[in-house]
Amino acid sequence: MNRSFVFEKFILLYLPWIFALIFKEQPIFSYFIAWLGSFYIFFMTLTGRIVPLPDDRSFAEQIMRPIVLVQIIFAGYMCCTSIFYFMSLLGYNNFTAVPFYLPDPYKLALAAQCQRYYCLGHAAMVSGILFFMQYPKAPRYRVQPGKFAQLLYYAAIFSFPLAILFLKLPGLSQFANQFNALSFMASALGLAFAIPQKKFVNIAVCAMFYALNFYAAMTSGFKEPIILSVMVLGVFLYPIYKKMVLIIFVPTLLLLFLVLPTYVNVIRQTSWAGDTNADVATSEALDAAINQGATADEGTWTFLVGRLSEIGMFTTFVESTPENVGYYHFELVKQSLIVLVPRILWPSKPVTEQLVMQRVYDAGVINPYSRVSAKPPFIVDAYLSWGGWGIFIFLFIYGAAAQRICQQAESLFGGYILGAALVFSGLFQIFWRGQSFEFLLNNVVWSYISMLIIAAILRRARILEPA
Repeated sequence: MNRSFVFEKFILLYLPWIFALIFKEQPIFSYFIAWLGSFYIFFMTLTGRIVPLPDDRSFAEQIMRPIVLVQIIFAGYMCCTSIFYFMSLLGYNNFTAVPFYLPDPYKLALAAQCQRYYCLGHAAMVSGILFFMQYPKAPRYRVQPGKFAQLLYYAAIFSFPLAILFLKLPGLSQFANQFNALSFMASALGLAFAIPQKKFVNIAVCAMFYALNFYAAMTSGFKEPIILSVMVLGVFLYPIYKKMVLIIFVPTLLLLFLVLPTYVNVIRQTSWAGDTNADVATSEALDAAINQGATADEGTWTFLVGRLSEIGMFTTFVESTPENVGYYHFELVKQSLIVLVPRILWPSKPVTEQLVMQRVYDAGVINPYSRVSAKPPFIVDAYLSWGGWGIFIFLFIYGAAAQRICQQAESLFGGYILGAALVFSGLFQIFWRGQSFEFLLNNVVWSYISMLIIAAILRRARILEPA
C-alpha cells in the first residue's frame, strides 16, 4: 500500500469540514456543508474510494466490521440526527414552518460550530479505522466450518445464565452487561445460521433467548436496546434474505422511531415509578404507542428535536468551555484510569457517575439538584479536553482502537463470524454509540480482558484450533 497516496486520499475526508469552516460567517450554509459532509464521508469510505474495502467477503457479509456498522451507528447518530434541532432553530415545528418566526443568529452560529466539530470527528474516526484496516489477515485459530451453528447455539445457552450470575455477584455487574450483549448477539446470529439450515431445535432455543433479550429491551425504558434488537437481527439475516429484510425490517425501524417516544415515556411514568409491574406497564405503553405514536405528533417532534440528537447539550458545553470553564486537558484521562481500579481493591474509589456529572454541572447543562442524568458523549469529552484538536486526536484513537480490537477478535476466534459478528459486536457494543471517557475506557478494557479469557477457554476446550 502506497502510504503517501493513501495520505493524500485521507485529506479528501476533511474537505467538508474545511469548506464549512471557510463559510463559518454564514451559519446556515456552513451547517449544511458540515451536515451533508458526513454523507459524503459515508459514500467515500463505504465505496472504498479512500481505502479499498476488504475483498475476503462481500459487503453484505462484513457489515459488522467497524468501517460499516460502527461508523453508521456512531457517526450516523452523532452527525446526522441534528437536522431536526437545526430545523427547530429555523422555525419549523412538525416539519411545518412557523409564520413570522425570526431565528436567533447566535444559536444558529453555535449549532453550526458544533456540526463542524461533528464533521471533523467523523473524518478523524474513519481515518483511524482506515489507517489500521489490514485485510485479509489469516486468523491464528480456526473453528471447523460445520460447527459454527452448534457453537452459536451453545453460546446463546451459556452466556445468558452467566449474565444473571454476574449480576448477583457484588462488583461484577459490568460483566453481566457484557454477557447480556453476548447472549443477544449469539441468539440473533444463531437464528441467522439455523433458519436456512432448518435446524428446528437450534431455531427454537435461539428464538427463545432472543425473545428474552427483546423482552428485557422492551421493559428497560430505553429506546436504543429495542432499536438495536431489531436492527441486528436484520443485519444478520440480510446476506441470506436481502428482499425480506428490506421489505420487513427497514419499515419496522422507521415505525419504531415514530412510536417509541410515546412507548418509552409511558414505561418510565408507570414502571419506573414503582406503581405498576413491568408486564402491565408494557401493555399500557404498547396501547399508548399504537393509538398515539404512529403519527408525527408534538411528542414525536419534541423527541426528534431534543432527544434524538445531543447537539443541544453540545452547544451548552461549547458556550461554557473554554469561556467560563477551562479545558480539562489530561484530567478526564486521569479520571478514566482511576475508574479502571476494581472497587474491591479500592473501597473509597470515587463514584464514576459523580465524576462524570461534575463537568455537566460546571458547564450549566443541568442543575446539580436535578435528578436527570445527562452524561456527555465521547466527542464532547474530546472537545472539553483540548477543543478541536482534542476531537481530532481522540476520535482518531477511537476509530483505531475499534479497528485493532476487531481485527484481533477475528484472529483469535477464527475469522469474521465468531470474531467480528459475535465477540467484537457482543463485548464491544459501546463503540456503536460511545460514552464518556470514564465509562468507555472501563468498558473497553474489561471487555478486552473478557475476550482474552473466552479465547483461552475455547482453546483449552479444543473448540479453537491453531490455523
